Amino acid sequence: MNKVFLGIGGNIGDKHKNFKRILELVEIKLGKIIEKSSIYETPPWGFHSEDVFWNQVLVIETKLEAEELLWRIHEIEADFGRKRGNERYSSREMDIDILYFNDEFMESPDLIVPHPRIHERRFVLVPLVEIAPKMKHPLRRLTSIEMLENCLDKSVIKKVEMDEKTE
Repeated sequence: MNKVFLGIGGNIGDKHKNFKRILELVEIKLGKIIEKSSIYETPPWGFHSEDVFWNQVLVIETKLEAEELLWRIHEIEADFGRKRGNERYSSREMDIDILYFNDEFMESPDLIVPHPRIHERRFVLVPLVEIAPKMKHPLRRLTSIEMLENCLDKSVIKKVEMDEKTE
């Protein structure tokens, strides 16, 4: 079994419904969710939008290898209206990034793992610290906490308070 950290996020549409549905699709198409962070409200990163993002980190166990996992992630994103080809940052209903795949490093034209910008993105690091504070980045050799402490992104991140019927 492979242990995979996923970053999920979106800023348009019904966020409650989208997050509930994405968790269902992850379980059906990708693997068993074994841990999840709280959901955090974050400003857009890399572009301007009036719509704030919700972001969360999941840990899954999967039998899928990295390339097959990525292909299935693209299918899920397409279910939420994501069109590949425009790789610029933009608003979207849901986005899924592979942050870590076991403790492996891999680089192909379609996939780089660990995600090459984990250390730059507070919206990834805050939920990552919540569930894996002492986990070491396999290349940077820094823990999640150390990467957050060194992160130049100073965006304001706040936890989304969810009631039981929306979780």
